[in-house]
Amino acid sequence: AVLHQPRRFNEIKRRLSGVTQRVLTQTLRKLERNGMVSRRVLTGRVLGVEYALTPLGQSLQGPFSILFDWTVENMDVIQDCQSSYDAREGASGA
Repeated sequence: AVLHQPRRFNEIKRRLSGVTQRVLTQTLRKLERNGMVSRRVLTGRVLGVEYALTPLGQSLQGPFSILFDWTVENMDVIQDCQSSYDAREGASGA
């Protein structure tokens, strides 16, 4: 996972391909506001910001793992539903 250990902003961004800097910044701010992650400014030769899961954020790992496993187990059904929906919407939008 992205935050099993404290990580710098740019490292998180690299691990989440396709996410923009703006969206990642907004998401991390919301997570920090909600007490899920902590933010620490790193000083020294190279300035940076490091994020880590708080105990509250860590408590979500179990429930999230269950949801992730369910999603993986049902991915074929979910994709079939998406295809059916897209076909209907494409036909009605023509």
